[in-house]
Amino acid sequence: MRDGVDRTASLTLADPQVAADFRTFVSRARRVNDGAVHLQAWGQVLAAYVCIMKPSALGEATPTILGLRTMGLGVPAHAEATVSLAAVADRLARMDGNDVVLPVPPMEVRESWTGVLPPRSGWEPAGSVAADVLGDAAEAGIAEVSRAVPANPGQLVVNTARNAVWGRDLELPAGTGNPAGIAGGIPAGAAFAAFSLGFLGAEEPAMLFGNGRWLRLSTSRGHVLARRAVSLQD
Repeated sequence: MRDGVDRTASLTLADPQVAADFRTFVSRARRVNDGAVHLQAWGQVLAAYVCIMKPSALGEATPTILGLRTMGLGVPAHAEATVSLAAVADRLARMDGNDVVLPVPPMEVRESWTGVLPPRSGWEPAGSVAADVLGDAAEAGIAEVSRAVPANPGQLVVNTARNAVWGRDLELPAGTGNPAGIAGGIPAGAAFAAFSLGFLGAEEPAMLFGNGRWLRLSTSRGHVLARRAVSLQD
């Protein structure tokens, strides 16, 4: 038990379509960062957080970028666990077309990013960003990182390239809103997360919200939560 939240052996998803959507979310997250997923069940809602990127050392420019997908539960639950994405993917793969009972992997993992999760309330609206703006920024950043990283690079070279691209602010068209007033702007890594997790729709803009050092990009498909890295001067 963690802060009064039970550990549970299984979660009952609302219907087979929810199970299929969760399977897609996990698959996309693993392609970006095959790490862990933090599951929070509160009543009839399951929140699944994944980490797309985070600073590997104090002073790095890389922000903490999380993906969040919320899903309905068929049976209310009150549970919390951090487990490997691979283990969840394995259990989802074993579920047949009509199965909605997801066995929660018994072995938890430790991830530093789960220690400071975004708040669930207190978000202030701050405009919107068109899906094509985020998609174009993500694709341009992916290409830039690819050009900057040579064949067989060391991890330091990879981290330097990613920090430079995903840690800087997006250049947004006029009329987007006033995102610069929230936690220093929208890091490009947030666009990469929304694009990679399939949260962007052709006609639906991403709504922008702020809460202290956190910002959130939300669409009907999911949420991206970003927190600026703490600089050595902070």
